[in-house]
Amino acid sequence: MKHKNLTLFALCLMVLWLGNALPALSFAPQPALYQLKVYHLKDGEQEARLDRYLQNAYLPALHRAGIDKVGVFKPIESADSSTPAPAEKLVYVFVPLNAAEQILKLDQTLLKDKQYLAAGKEYIEAAHDNPFYNRIETILIDPFKGMPVVKKPNLKAAPGERVYELRSYEAATEKLHQNKVAMFNNGEIEIFDKLGFNPVFYGRVVAGSKMPNLMYMTTFENMAEREAHWKAFGEDPDWKKLSAMPEYAHNFLRADIHLLRPTAYSDL
Repeated sequence: MKHKNLTLFALCLMVLWLGNALPALSFAPQPALYQLKVYHLKDGEQEARLDRYLQNAYLPALHRAGIDKVGVFKPIESADSSTPAPAEKLVYVFVPLNAAEQILKLDQTLLKDKQYLAAGKEYIEAAHDNPFYNRIETILIDPFKGMPVVKKPNLKAAPGERVYELRSYEAATEKLHQNKVAMFNNGEIEIFDKLGFNPVFYGRVVAGSKMPNLMYMTTFENMAEREAHWKAFGEDPDWKKLSAMPEYAHNFLRADIHLLRPTAYSDL
């Protein structure tokens, strides 16, 4: 009887251990990863062809693969006639992957999708002297813990009026970059939320042409609302207090600002 009691006690301990250990080992959520593809195009013809591919083949295939909230954006053209036209056209495609390892399997998933292969044939089999783009730039982004999921902005204006602001903050060193990330997670995101910036994502660039770097996207009904929000941000007492803290000094070197509008077929 004594041995049976010991055996039963040991089994109970094992069950308790498994109950605590297995969720952590088997059911923990996998980290998300954002992919930002920037298509560099030479002219409007390439742009029109790429639009057809993205709308009719690529986004539907991503949706079938369980990836939603895919954003497609284009730069807002300057109303100033004295501003020279850009040397090339750009199209930004934001793909929020459900798990980091999905990036390694995405191409294989697409190649097994018969609907995608049929709808995207023109793009897939484009000739070397008639491509859809000059080149593709790919950026991988690790979401901030302060906002680990993508949010679809609650905007009422027509897509042609909306302003999606993509910002990129490079740092002089990797340590200063981590410091800027900490600044976002420890107060800056809360200030954006308080002031109604309608963010889509915040994240740390883990692979790209500009590093160390972080990127985020906020959204506005129109350009006037964007200007009003940034004015309020600069005057906000919480921001003034946070930005004056000595521990956050010099934590970014330069900021690149891209003002974009969503395409009619964008999920975001």
